[in-house]
Amino acid sequence: MSIIAWIVLGLGSGLLASTVTGGRSQGLILTCVIGVLGALGGGWAATKLFHVHTLNGFFNLSTWLTAIVGAAVLLLIFHLISARSTGSSRSRRRSGLFANR
Repeated sequence: MSIIAWIVLGLGSGLLASTVTGGRSQGLILTCVIGVLGALGGGWAATKLFHVHTLNGFFNLSTWLTAIVGAAVLLLIFHLISARSTGSSRSRRRSGLFANR
């Protein structure tokens, strides 16, 4: 597949995975990057685990399903990491001397 096809596949799978995982938006470019990385990671995992080459063509259903599942997994990991880092900074702010104000 060409680089344009990877970007379109990443954007589409990232947007679909974002709606599946809860619809929290992190921006169009980050969604596209997570989608492309999810497609690559999902294709790699499918090849290693099931010995199936799923990223053969742009219009294959297995390509899209692999990309969406991979992007959804990466989005869940991203949301867990970002929530953990945001939650720890919130707890530090509230535990100060003037926390009751």
